[in-house]
Amino acid sequence: MKSLDPLSDPMLVQWLLVHDNSWPHVVRVCRQFLEDEGIDTIDWPPHFPDLNPIEHLWDIMFWSIQCHQVAPQTVQELSDALVQIWEEIPHNTICHLIRSMHRCCQACIQEHRGHTKCCVQLSCCN
Repeated sequence: MKSLDPLSDPMLVQWLLVHDNSWPHVVRVCRQFLEDEGIDTIDWPPHFPDLNPIEHLWDIMFWSIQCHQVAPQTVQELSDALVQIWEEIPHNTICHLIRSMHRCCQACIQEHRGHTKCCVQLSCCN
């Protein structure tokens, strides 16, 4: 856990890891590693983009790449395209996603952790 060591402040009594419960995060070897390292996780619904605004941004980026007239042909071209797309996402889009979290969390609670109709509709191919 070298990458997390600098983040763990000795003044903090406890911190929790948040992940999306996708299969790579819940396979036995990963669960065992987290347990061996004494890392607690938050109980989180699997694959639940309604509660994770970054998932909507990944979706925008994915569809923006799909909408390119010429698809990136190399890893470097893909990396450059993703950086450009990321930098072009309007600040108000990010603010909208963040502001929607309270409503989405309330909808999730009301649905007893079930999927909601809280998905944000954002246009990426103009």
